[in-house]
Amino acid sequence: MNAPTIPSCDPRANYLAHRVEIDAAVARVLERGRYVLGEEVSAFEKEFAAYLGVANAVGVGSGTDALNLALRACGIGPGDEVVTVSHTAVATVAAVELSGATPVLIDVDPDSGLLDPDQLPEVVTSRTKAILAVHLYGLPADLERILAVARGRHLRVIEDCAQSHGAVYKGRRAGTWGDIAAFSFYPTKNLGAFGDGGALVTQNEELASSARAIREYGWRQRHVSERAGLNSRLDEIQAAALRVKLRYLDEENRVRASLAATYSGLLGDLPLRLPATRPDRTHVYHQYVLRHPRRDSLRDYLGQRGIGTNVHYPVPVHLQPAYRGRIRIWGPLPWTEAASAEVLSLPLYPELPEPHVRRVAQEIRTWCAML
Repeated sequence: MNAPTIPSCDPRANYLAHRVEIDAAVARVLERGRYVLGEEVSAFEKEFAAYLGVANAVGVGSGTDALNLALRACGIGPGDEVVTVSHTAVATVAAVELSGATPVLIDVDPDSGLLDPDQLPEVVTSRTKAILAVHLYGLPADLERILAVARGRHLRVIEDCAQSHGAVYKGRRAGTWGDIAAFSFYPTKNLGAFGDGGALVTQNEELASSARAIREYGWRQRHVSERAGLNSRLDEIQAAALRVKLRYLDEENRVRASLAATYSGLLGDLPLRLPATRPDRTHVYHQYVLRHPRRDSLRDYLGQRGIGTNVHYPVPVHLQPAYRGRIRIWGPLPWTEAASAEVLSLPLYPELPEPHVRRVAQEIRTWCAML
């Protein structure tokens, strides 16, 4: 199959937009000769923490590792339960299992597709130790309501910010509300590296210190493991590139929002469900996700016309073969299953020309007219 003329994402375009600065940053690392946990990682951690408005950032090997280390730093492990959603990347639930805890999956709010705080009081048990809130597609979950439940029951709140770099909830960045938060720097993210990478962030010095130890064999003193740890380190080259890209994150998020507004303006009168928004938070549109019961037909139609799309996500975690019988599901999850059958991610990235957005919208209008 030929590559689409309008791809769903294009991380290479973002590299080309900042090529001179990124190449210089990478060359600086290569010439310096230290490639693991050196000056670039330390500088990026400080800059990313300052950008978010937290005291600590800890660079790790991936977003999945960031979630796993966040859970472990909070003392969560075997015998504990972590409440989260099934409508998410499987990495969210995989990280809970890596920590040794049991994922407890609840349904999402039918409008936003995010964790539904109304279900939390009923699902929490004596084994529950944390609520893992996923800010899916770039829209923060309802953190104040989640925190209200958690604080009344002495639970940790962990934010999965893999898709919400730069999003704001009630005046503060996503990632600054809970006890600890995890970010992914996978190449297609709003802040993407050139391979795997991640970070966890927190105001809590003790949690940050624990995470730093866990990411490198449990060391506080080199070669002395004070606790069980692992090897998960953000490397110097990725950190150097991320330092460049971080400077452009807010502007690129504004471009994403502008392109998303163009989509919504052109598609708003059609029989489609467009992305949910909320007046108390900003959506950074990691994905522009619409919904339609005949999603697969629409996707095929667009693909035949050279327009790339994705489905985030076609199979909820509770229906994934690997997780059957290994996780706890809180009742039926009808809204989760409905979303998985209907969601479609349209092309969206900062370098996407607006005429391409208009062409995608026109093709969708044509398809709707044929129904």
